[in-house]
Amino acid sequence: MTNLQLAIQFFLQLAIILMVCRVVGIIAARFGQPQVVAEMIAGVCMGPSLLGLFAPTWGEALFPKESMKVLFPVSQLGLALYMFIVGLEFRIDIVQKRFKSSVAVSFAGMAAPFVLGAIVGWFLWNHTTLFPKATSMQNAMIFMGASMCITAFPMLARIIHFKGLAGTTMGTVAIGAGAIDDAAAWGMLAVVLASFSGDFSHAVLSIGGGIAYVLVAHLVIRPILTRYAKAIEARGKLSDGEYAFFLSLMCLGAWWTDYIELHAVFGAFVMGSAMPRGVVNRTLIERTQPLAVALILPLFFTYSGLNTRLGLLNSGTLWLLCGAVLAAAILGKGVACWAAARASGISNKEAMGIGVLMNARGLMELIIINIGLQKGIISAEIFAMLAIMAVITTLMASPIFERLVGTGTFKGEPEAGTEI
Repeated sequence: MTNLQLAIQFFLQLAIILMVCRVVGIIAARFGQPQVVAEMIAGVCMGPSLLGLFAPTWGEALFPKESMKVLFPVSQLGLALYMFIVGLEFRIDIVQKRFKSSVAVSFAGMAAPFVLGAIVGWFLWNHTTLFPKATSMQNAMIFMGASMCITAFPMLARIIHFKGLAGTTMGTVAIGAGAIDDAAAWGMLAVVLASFSGDFSHAVLSIGGGIAYVLVAHLVIRPILTRYAKAIEARGKLSDGEYAFFLSLMCLGAWWTDYIELHAVFGAFVMGSAMPRGVVNRTLIERTQPLAVALILPLFFTYSGLNTRLGLLNSGTLWLLCGAVLAAAILGKGVACWAAARASGISNKEAMGIGVLMNARGLMELIIINIGLQKGIISAEIFAMLAIMAVITTLMASPIFERLVGTGTFKGEPEAGTEI
């Protein structure tokens, strides 16, 4: 396809993706599910699992392989912009007040699911032929453990917003723990990729570069921007040039963490969290969120859906193994995080809410398993199992949260001394 043909195809894809996501969103809303869950389901429906199964000719015509050269980078932009918004809304002040709880929940949310995931990986490697031959037992165990540790960080943020939890203890502890968990999971993935390629310098660069980036963003960039923002606060307005400047910083952060193989989402999130609060972050959110969330982010779900082939799970044994993966994920994450939250002094009601929220994996799980599939660490069958686990654990979040914690919007109180 020529560049002009790719552009024409992209606009057609974008129009259909947006319409399908909204239609599924209307249906999902009747079941108390946020739009993000609908987009996840819509992505799978537009892939080979549904459209490709019942109308393969239409699927190939709508999403030819060459068009992925355009769809992929634009979907990554939407993902980075959204994580930038999540960082802009991130309440560092409450995390500092609830640091003990965030660390406790994070540790439990990593240790328990990692052990269970590693056991599942060991079993699949030793007793099935689902892992590619190039994947060692150690790589299989670490990858499955890291996959279980993942929390649906962007989805977690959107569910927290949807439920009215922004600024509450429950929402902020979950966000803080989710951020730590996902950073650790990506560190483990870096080790797997390094071991898989035989070059551990990649792992050192990923982990060391990530830590250095966080320190530079918050100890160097944040103070400079805070002083710069005083003039913006005085006039109460962000100019177009300043808006472009802040977006360029987000792009540089996303570029760096992508370059060191930690993924662009972390660079964008950290840069968002380093932005000055007040006029700057409010304006950035107001201008960026509608375009990123409504227009670009759904492309990522579609791209992931195109890699999900549920038809590969064509036997009772494979579906039984898929059930084992799901059970390990729920026990390791949801139950462990609830117990840790209770042990750190959080009320049972809020602890249950945190456990349910942390159990959702969605978007970040899709990212990590896409990398595993592209690198040849996992097979398409294991990808399908983990994709199903991601969808179900995310689908569970809203209805179980409402049943255990409360229906509708949660009327939690923000931390004393802080602003919403």
